[in-house]
Amino acid sequence: MSAWPARVPQLGLGLAALGRPGYINLGHGADMGTNLGADRSVEAMRRHAWEVLDAAWAGGVRYFDAARSYGLAEEFLGGWLKERGHEALVGSKWGYTYVAGWRPDAQTHEVKSHDLATLQRQWPETLAALGRQPDFYLIHSATLETGVLGNEQVLGRLAELAAQGVRVGLSTSGPGQAQTLRQAMKVRIDGVNPLSVVQATWNLLEPSAGELLAEAHAAGWTVVVKEAVANGRLTSHGLTGKGDVPQPLADVAAELSVTPDAVALAAALQQPWADVVLSGATTPAQLGSNLNSLALHVHLPALAALAQSPEKYWQERSALPWN
Repeated sequence: MSAWPARVPQLGLGLAALGRPGYINLGHGADMGTNLGADRSVEAMRRHAWEVLDAAWAGGVRYFDAARSYGLAEEFLGGWLKERGHEALVGSKWGYTYVAGWRPDAQTHEVKSHDLATLQRQWPETLAALGRQPDFYLIHSATLETGVLGNEQVLGRLAELAAQGVRVGLSTSGPGQAQTLRQAMKVRIDGVNPLSVVQATWNLLEPSAGELLAEAHAAGWTVVVKEAVANGRLTSHGLTGKGDVPQPLADVAAELSVTPDAVALAAALQQPWADVVLSGATTPAQLGSNLNSLALHVHLPALAALAQSPEKYWQERSALPWN
């Protein structure tokens, strides 16, 4: 499989915070309010998403990531690409269904199911929403517990999509990311692994999957990094949303005269196995701050002390409120 195209800048844009009115990023609701006020209608959210997408394009971003569970992210992205006439690389994901009914205070926002029926339903939904075939199509948050990596019906269907030119793969979450990716790299359908893309969480707080991501990259997989700013915990919001930026991160940001998010993204971009690192910006201002990462080189040993155990990191992430 080919590696990430050299012509594409390494920073991409994920639409998890742009396609629905609620998300778990720290300060998401307040950040939205700076641009939208109290209006969270579909049309207001569409205009806002297009504004951020326009800023990303102007900043050189050419990879965009969505999912069926990101509300109307695929529809917003597909409409924007068509209206602007842009050619870009697009990734999407299947396996979660959005059920929040456009309410940020919904009790349940998404429901996970990695069976064949969900794949068969969501693939045509993605085609219709995007108005085109995605370049990458991933199992959303695959884990060993769901059994999806042993489901021959699902893997067979993904192999069919791969034969049609779609790069299929998986995204990973949780403290078992490395084990999940290890299992994914062993998948075989008719002697061939149809999977060739992984989107994984890696950041200064949770770097545990790095060794296996390097191994996957060396084997020809494309590696996409998500949550490089840890859902806002590695930004000016701080670890709890109260501005408590970890001191090593604050020190490096001050030394370089940038915001903490730029340092965190730069650290991910410096990983030799990272093909693209996603910004999860909610506003054009956040995106502009994120783009500063492209011009930075950070001294990684100065930030090594930030790493937590995977169990601690994912426990704290699971406690983040939708807002």
